[in-house]
Amino acid sequence: MREVAMPLDEDVVAAIYRDHGTALKRFVLSCTSDTHQADDVVQETILKVWQHAPQITGSLRSYLFRTARNVIIDNYRKAQRRPAEAGEQDLPDHPATERVDELLNRVLMEEALLRLSHEHRQVLVALHYQRFTVNEAALQLNIPTGTVKSRAFYAVKALRTILDEMGVER
Repeated sequence: MREVAMPLDEDVVAAIYRDHGTALKRFVLSCTSDTHQADDVVQETILKVWQHAPQITGSLRSYLFRTARNVIIDNYRKAQRRPAEAGEQDLPDHPATERVDELLNRVLMEEALLRLSHEHRQVLVALHYQRFTVNEAALQLNIPTGTVKSRAFYAVKALRTILDEMGVER
């Protein structure tokens, strides 16, 4: 039996703005410095969620960020196809697709890391972001090297599960 998507009501849309609007706008602003354009992208993103009312199985925030990414890319492509108008000033460069993808991946990874236990997050940050060796991480965290290795193994495993739940593709 196929599930029928129910349209979202205004209260749900208001809740989406309240719970995710600031983070979504911050993400969009990291891709484009134009606040008016960022507002438009955020509105269009939430409107798409409202219109399509998808059956979201993963993180709503991840879905919103992926939708915003697609809106930014679509806007960029439209701007590239549009001929320059007479008297139009040079428009600021739109972000490259790679830059948007990089920012989206960073936001999604930060969200995923926040879902890890404190101990697992500490080890991953020490090893992968601070680029400590296992011995340096053990000294920094004041735990045995074997514990660093064990926590790193289980942290990566948990992180993969979290990213899968968020709908992040490898």
